[in-house]
Amino acid sequence: MAVLPWIFDFLKPYKLKVFAAIIFLFIGSFAWLSLGQGVRMMVDEGFLADNAERLNEIVLFILVITAISGSAVFCRFYLMTWLGERVIADIRLTVYNHLLNLSPAFFAEQRTGEVISRFTADSTLLQSVVGSSLSMAFRSTVTVLGAIVMMAITSLKLTGLVLLAVPMVFIPVIFLGKKVRQYSRKSQDKVGDLGAYIDETLHEIHTVQAYGHERKDRTEFNSQVESVMTAAKGRILYRSILISSVMFLSIAAIALVLWVGAQDVMQNNISAGELSAFMFYAVMAAGSVATISEVFSEIQRASGAAERLIELVHTPLDIPEVTTPIVLPANINGCLSLEALRFAYPSSKEDVIKGIDLTISAGERVALVGESGAGKSTLFELLLRFYQPKAGLVKLDDIDVSRLSLEQLRAQYALVPQESVIFATSVFENVRYGRIDATKEQVQQACITAKADEFIQELSDGYDTYLGERGVKLSGGQKQRIAIARAILADRPILLLDEATSALDAVSEVKVKQGLDNLMQGRTTLIIAHRLATVINADRIVVLEKGQIVAIGTHQELMQSSDVYQEFASLQLLTEQSG
Repeated sequence: MAVLPWIFDFLKPYKLKVFAAIIFLFIGSFAWLSLGQGVRMMVDEGFLADNAERLNEIVLFILVITAISGSAVFCRFYLMTWLGERVIADIRLTVYNHLLNLSPAFFAEQRTGEVISRFTADSTLLQSVVGSSLSMAFRSTVTVLGAIVMMAITSLKLTGLVLLAVPMVFIPVIFLGKKVRQYSRKSQDKVGDLGAYIDETLHEIHTVQAYGHERKDRTEFNSQVESVMTAAKGRILYRSILISSVMFLSIAAIALVLWVGAQDVMQNNISAGELSAFMFYAVMAAGSVATISEVFSEIQRASGAAERLIELVHTPLDIPEVTTPIVLPANINGCLSLEALRFAYPSSKEDVIKGIDLTISAGERVALVGESGAGKSTLFELLLRFYQPKAGLVKLDDIDVSRLSLEQLRAQYALVPQESVIFATSVFENVRYGRIDATKEQVQQACITAKADEFIQELSDGYDTYLGERGVKLSGGQKQRIAIARAILADRPILLLDEATSALDAVSEVKVKQGLDNLMQGRTTLIIAHRLATVINADRIVVLEKGQIVAIGTHQELMQSSDVYQEFASLQLLTEQSG
């Protein structure tokens, strides 16, 4: 009951088309019902009266009614199919727009392939229901009600017998329909798991093949396919029982009513034509009831899919937008302040940031160092408000960032992650990802600064070269230079560099560092660093250990005052010297 109102909400903007479809539905149904009277007249006034001229008129009447019905069916089918496509498009837009607003915490818990399955398999199933099944259900309902009225006009006695049989027909619809919905939901969940597994193995095909994991993956995939099949068996079983039982009960009821009607004809209580018309209506009603039962099971199946989409839409935003955000001034200095900042990931009770206090002046270059798990990347995520702090404040130019709109806040940062993200599009579109109005000349200038232009020019189509999914056509160093060019082009007051030169060889690193030095002039820069060469030139170095700041200073100061930094520096020196 929660699914249909949700779908009807998406139909509201198209009321006129819905209304027109309903009008054509009624026209088509009434035209088909009129054929029963044509059957009655054909038997009583044509065959039994042996009147050839009257028979010709009746056949012409039937042809006209059929033409009207066919035209109405065309209009209804076109409108309902269009509505099905339009509603599913709107649902996909709604779900996708909501997903874009969810924080990384949601995607850390959900498998991407399973979410994609809801977009594809679930929404396609819903599309067939909105575009076809609902229309068939309405049409069949109107036909049943109209047929019962016409049957009552023909014979109240026989109609009463039919109505006694109707509850028997709907008993399996009510009881078995619930089972169909339950198994359909289970089946869709299993299909979602299957999609997630395919997404994971195919995206990481290099690792799968490098470690000879194909046989294990085939076995696991086969197991998941069989799991889908097992869930589908239950749905198929109950749906088959539902349809067959409705058909059996409907035809059995018609046969019994026909037997009683034949007795009435022999006793001259009704004419042969009236019995023929009655049976025409009874068959129409039975066929419509069978259609309703079949469509009902389809709707039950689709409701499981709709529930999964509704779950996505109703997933609460853990980083809600501010109702009345503060507007930042046109020119941002780029001063950052962290005040008593504490944070724990939703899946963990232990704090990973434990009361950090830190002020970064405008234009200052600060390096964050520490072993894995110290909290460096987490600080970046808190600055960008990918997560909500458990306690404390993050301030930008003395403004609490929680009072800013997410779009405006994130527009102040240019991020270069350690694992460069390349989208399945051209070099040009990848570089201007953070500044979509940039010209080709501006893109090329950013690439020259990032020392990426030289290898881009050697690609098959230059800046128009399609880079493949996740940038498979590029080396690790080339991907990173594209990401750096993207940050340069974005031209934002604060830079977040997560070891931006880690994937580069020595020659490329020298080139990119020159570009980064130019980029960092006059900008506040935070660098997550693992190489000593990166941190030596920083204005200050912040040493993190288990979510806390244990030392701050320059390289020379920390070498004398911090044991943690001394250990870090000596390990890095040994690593770099051995390299």
